[in-house]
Amino acid sequence: MIRKLSRKQKLAMKWWTIPEYRAMDAVICDGAVRSGKTLSMSLGFMFWACSSFSGGSFAICGKTITSLRRNVVTPLLPVLKQYGFTCIEKVSGNYFDATFLGKTNRFYIFGGKDEGSASLIQGMTLSGVFFDEVALMPRSFVEQALARCSVAGSKMWFNCNPDTPAHWFYNEWIRKHEEKHALYLHFTMDDNPSLTSSMKDRYKRLYTGTFYDRFVLGKWTAAQGAVYPMFSREKHVYSGEIDCERYIISCDYGTVNPSSFGLWGLHNGVWHRLKEYYYSSKREGVQRTDEEHYSALEELAGSRRISHVIVDPSAASFIECIRRHSRFRVVKADNDVVAGIRRVSTMLREGKLLFHESCSDIIREFQLYCWNEKTGSDAPVKENDHAMDDMRYFVTDILSSRGSDMIALSVRR
Repeated sequence: MIRKLSRKQKLAMKWWTIPEYRAMDAVICDGAVRSGKTLSMSLGFMFWACSSFSGGSFAICGKTITSLRRNVVTPLLPVLKQYGFTCIEKVSGNYFDATFLGKTNRFYIFGGKDEGSASLIQGMTLSGVFFDEVALMPRSFVEQALARCSVAGSKMWFNCNPDTPAHWFYNEWIRKHEEKHALYLHFTMDDNPSLTSSMKDRYKRLYTGTFYDRFVLGKWTAAQGAVYPMFSREKHVYSGEIDCERYIISCDYGTVNPSSFGLWGLHNGVWHRLKEYYYSSKREGVQRTDEEHYSALEELAGSRRISHVIVDPSAASFIECIRRHSRFRVVKADNDVVAGIRRVSTMLREGKLLFHESCSDIIREFQLYCWNEKTGSDAPVKENDHAMDDMRYFVTDILSSRGSDMIALSVRR
């Protein structure tokens, strides 16, 4: 059972019981990572739902069902049990029934990862909805879920970390929270009493630039300047030969655009980019076939035992070419750009990525890779990004559950 909550956490949890706020339709909590928004809000949502309704249907929404179970449902259910709830989870049906003080309600779990997700929730009648990391969900999904809240007394609960100030949720809900009849609470790390000073300092060390402004200071800040300002030749570039315990190759494949392959080796807990293959048909004046690129992949691997090859998911013909030769296990890369950049930034910040001095193309791209300040959204300029992309595929892979060597780093919450 939770022993200590800050004043703001208590307000996020109990606002619906306070006369000043009871009539409001929604609550919005944004701010820094690890500031205690999610647990206090999710508990408050459950107490409100099971105190206000019996036989009602509710939605708990996240970017994906997997992330929602990991970040919200799995930590929440044992705490609810301590408070006297009886919860019966139906994993195959993506819902759980919760009984409290003789009232039973059903809570459906939804993932809002893309525009097509809106159809999943269409047609339902809801008594309330809880959005975890609402800024990561498409507007169509969020608005469809809100439209389902047609039961008298229904309320909407939102939490998120900041994004760009051009984000639709910032402009339509946070800036208009009074018009929306919503209580707005901004959190900092100091609003989480369970977070020690040393842990706060660790998060401050992990982030820099735009991500520091958003995740540590809790600001809705536009991405600008260099994508990886923490990269330096002195800290991240090495010379000489090393022995590695494991090898992986990552590939960003292009025909007109350059192809960039990186050979990575794990040594003393640090991943080293040992060698690279970078071929630009514009620079060389001739395009290469899939088979020619595969020959370069073989040469890059040499006699090493390669764990697997990670490839740009859009490179269907090259993926098939690798599979046909049967030497390497090939996996499709996760191409979530901003999440991948955040993971790479963390590993660079912690000194978990190093680059051999011979890898001149990725070192060159580090100096040129910058945010596109004209778009109003988080997107790097689509130039000088091919080695950046193959590195991002690699980092996302080793930090995913698919990788066997999970590295304990901070995760966006």
